[in-house]
Amino acid sequence: MSQDTEVDLKEVELNELEPEKQPMNAASGAAMAVVVAGGAEKNGLVKIKVADDEAEAAAAAKFTGLSKEELLKVAGSPGWVRTRWALLVLFWLGWLGMLAGAVVIIVRAPRCRELPAQSWWHKGALYRIGDLQAFQGPRAGGLVGLKGHLDYLSTLKVKGFVLGPIHRNQKDDLSGTNLEQIDPTFGSKEDFDNLLQSAKKKSIRVILDLTPNYKGQDSWFLPTEIDAVAAKMKFALSFWLRAGVDGFQVRNVENLTDASLYLAEWQNVTKSFSEDRLLIAGTESSDLQQILSLLGSTKDLLLTSSYLSSPDITGRHTEFLVTQYLNATDNRWCSWSLSQAGFLTSFVPAHLLRLYQLLLFTLPGTPVFSYGDEIGLEAAALPGQPAQAPFMLWDESSFPNASGPGSSNMSVKSQNEDPRSLLSLFRRLSDQRGKERSLLHGDFHALSSGPDIFAYIRQWDQNERFLIVLNFGDVGQPAKLGVSGLPATASLPAKVSLLLSTHLGHEEDASLELEHLNLEPHEGLLLRFPYVA
Repeated sequence: MSQDTEVDLKEVELNELEPEKQPMNAASGAAMAVVVAGGAEKNGLVKIKVADDEAEAAAAAKFTGLSKEELLKVAGSPGWVRTRWALLVLFWLGWLGMLAGAVVIIVRAPRCRELPAQSWWHKGALYRIGDLQAFQGPRAGGLVGLKGHLDYLSTLKVKGFVLGPIHRNQKDDLSGTNLEQIDPTFGSKEDFDNLLQSAKKKSIRVILDLTPNYKGQDSWFLPTEIDAVAAKMKFALSFWLRAGVDGFQVRNVENLTDASLYLAEWQNVTKSFSEDRLLIAGTESSDLQQILSLLGSTKDLLLTSSYLSSPDITGRHTEFLVTQYLNATDNRWCSWSLSQAGFLTSFVPAHLLRLYQLLLFTLPGTPVFSYGDEIGLEAAALPGQPAQAPFMLWDESSFPNASGPGSSNMSVKSQNEDPRSLLSLFRRLSDQRGKERSLLHGDFHALSSGPDIFAYIRQWDQNERFLIVLNFGDVGQPAKLGVSGLPATASLPAKVSLLLSTHLGHEEDASLELEHLNLEPHEGLLLRFPYVA
């Protein structure tokens, strides 16, 4: 077939198509007419003229904007001037409105209470190591061995420990007593310095017991020698303060003539060196008036006594003792213990040990414990041990002559592995007290309840509040808490959260309705609830 014939056939096929379906050919981006040989136009073909200069068309459509003179003319027109002023006024009115709102919020917001000045002994418990050798057990290592137990003290989160006495003391012989020299039985001055430095690295303070005649009949020798004893005490205080000791303890001050005067004098020695130094006085007395006379007007003096060690262990009587003491001391900073040197087990039956740990850690003041109180160490001697200072039960080797299945459960090792043990409870309470402002320095408000129940609130400003409920009774009973007499800032919610119980099996963080709060025999509850404005 010839080339002309092929063209004719294609044109016939194109002509037979419907007009809207006929294709349009494009070449070089512009439409052009399709023509056949001879130049004649065919049916269905369209001629389109394309601009020869596309750049010229684009330039014609480009917008160059207003000139500077045109912009100034428009901006200066009365309409735009009024619009700008209106927007400016609205901006400043809005800004002043936000400023006024912020001022109102600040003025109407409740004021935060100023935090009280607190020293290190306000922030946690103190731990007494009255007998250095007994604390370390049968394989006692003196001051060097004590250094190895500092990590254990850190786990208890105590702020300091009371050591000794460890000075040289010839029984009932003042001339043979040197308060500035360490008894060689315990180690050397170099050993003590190393212990002091290691304790400071762990943020544990060291308090030295300087009771002069600790081996003799009278802790303060004979009354005729008191002036000489007092002079030795002043020199010894200055000596050990320069050595880096953080505080001192003296015991049996009820046997010291004019005790309050001497205590004030020794307190002045410690405070003149540094306000961060502590003096603790101990007495066996449980008489409130004698205790108050010993305290006198001495600032920051801590006094341990037998005030709480009453044979009448009931909730109502314990509440009476606590509130009476706080009122009589005019809410000064207190220390809480059951004796000046003894063990909790000497005053509290075993089934109330957990209750008393909760009590001492949540009262306003510094709790003071003896070594072994955290595991329920008994003062009654185990076979082969001295009666007055039982060995600390670190593990099974601490009581090789002890028998019975329950003895191994008393050791630090076994209780360390049991989250339900007395030792675990001690650590939890110590940790909680050290990090909650309401427990550190919060207000104390006792609540009315039944004769076996002692309940109180600890609260500080807008921080989380704590409700402590203690059942000293032998039977389970409802709390029945009364709020009469509470100040307006102290109130109870309908529901509280359970932080911990001294008994096992309770679901922690459970929500409890106070109206239906029940306690098991000898149970203590630490409950919490938020501040509500």
